[in-house]
Amino acid sequence: MDDALAATPAPTGTGSLDARLAAAPTLYDTGAHRRLLAQLPGLLADAHAAVQKRTSLDQARLSTVYSLATAALIKLGAYNRARITADRARTWAEVSGSPLAAAAAARELAIVLRHQDQHDTAQRLMTSATADLETTGLRTDVAAAAYAQMLYTLAYTAARGGQRTDALAMTEEARRAARRLPDECPTGRLFPITPAAVDLYAVGVHWALGDAGAALDAGKNLRPELFPTAERRARLGTDMARAWWQWQRPVQTAQALLDAYRASPGGVRDRPAVRHIVDELAERHPHTAGIRSCRRPSPTQADRPPGDKLSSYGSLPVLYPLARSDRFERGPGSGELSRVSA
Repeated sequence: MDDALAATPAPTGTGSLDARLAAAPTLYDTGAHRRLLAQLPGLLADAHAAVQKRTSLDQARLSTVYSLATAALIKLGAYNRARITADRARTWAEVSGSPLAAAAAARELAIVLRHQDQHDTAQRLMTSATADLETTGLRTDVAAAAYAQMLYTLAYTAARGGQRTDALAMTEEARRAARRLPDECPTGRLFPITPAAVDLYAVGVHWALGDAGAALDAGKNLRPELFPTAERRARLGTDMARAWWQWQRPVQTAQALLDAYRASPGGVRDRPAVRHIVDELAERHPHTAGIRSCRRPSPTQADRPPGDKLSSYGSLPVLYPLARSDRFERGPGSGELSRVSA
């Protein structure tokens, strides 16, 4: 990946790019972060070759590949490299003119900045990007989902920056924006937010504000079966574990971590912040049932063929319903007709 960032590799010429791009987020969704990183240089090479046609869709697609690379690098704690890919995602999104690609790229960059303790910069970026998306009119369900997702990221960013009033206000605004969304998100959506996802984001906001009780209350009715991907089911477990650990409940923390590990071992072992909780729990409460399983370097569920029906990151090609022109586009490899409108 480092070599690919230093100099774009030559096109691979292997397989359908559309099919490979449609399949790539599944690796992210199953916690196979290193397998995904191994594939990304070839995907970036072929996506770069495709933009030689200078179409807006190809440019937006390349932006979203860089956004996916950023998401994977964030999971592994490689924030300096993630900053590079996030910057490139934003550049190609601006070239393409796609509001959705721009929103996705801004969101990933804000997450990187947050991890680099640049909370004020991340907050300004998210505020501006969310406002830009709102100016499109939010006339489609896809746009409404993107807007709700951006509001929740904005709320969490504010919470991590210690801005309690803003964080809670944005959480409520996001909840209102999400009311029109379906319980199940259509396959391939770039921002696949649902009512269950809304409650899960609220867990994170309250945890970030230091209110473990409110976080646990927000997540009390959430169940793994409400989430279509292993990544989101693992995130449910790790977010609840963080709240339980904040409340100094080691047994409940361990159980939540085990739930996350069973959903996606990579979702526990690859994330530095979660590994820190696992290590602390093992050191302070070494006899807690199941905690050793979370530390054991065994083959992960992510190495097996995925059975998830929906990408929690979104299908890469289906990202352009808010472009400048007014026409219809079929998302490559998705089987879904998505509207492209100003």
